[in-house]
Amino acid sequence: MQTTNTTSSPAPDRLKSDWEFSEVWIDPSLCPPYVLLLLGDREGYCSIYDPAQGYKSVFSGSTYKEAELWLLEDEYEPVEGRLSASEFT
Repeated sequence: MQTTNTTSSPAPDRLKSDWEFSEVWIDPSLCPPYVLLLLGDREGYCSIYDPAQGYKSVFSGSTYKEAELWLLEDEYEPVEGRLSASEFT
């Protein structure tokens, strides 16, 4: 009898393939500073990833403002500059 693997795959993360911009945010009170990565997509959704945890998503919001407020609440500061996906095409 032949069996078929019916294990469902995780839903693809839209931001991994459809991101519009990225920003680096740091907690400057730590040495070295703790780093988080904010990715925003073309529809305005933003997610924050933690490189120290294998780029695990630690926050998702429907707007940039929600993500920014989450970071500021924990006293993170943006690193100057934004990387745009269009720079790679």
